[in-house]
Amino acid sequence: MTSNETSLTSKEELNAELKALLRRAYESGIDVEGGFECRNGVEHPDWDVIVTEVEKNEQSE
Repeated sequence: MTSNETSLTSKEELNAELKALLRRAYESGIDVEGGFECRNGVEHPDWDVIVTEVEKNEQSE
């Protein structure tokens, strides 16, 4: 997110933003599977994000 974007207020909004980010990366040819370290300086916690591809089911969008 950039400072110009609206703040997230729920897990559902977070999921929607993550879905959009992963789709943009995939469509741009970026291999989105694997681990990503998110270092955020002293003001925010750091995170480790693991992305794995899962099998589609009948309920997938």
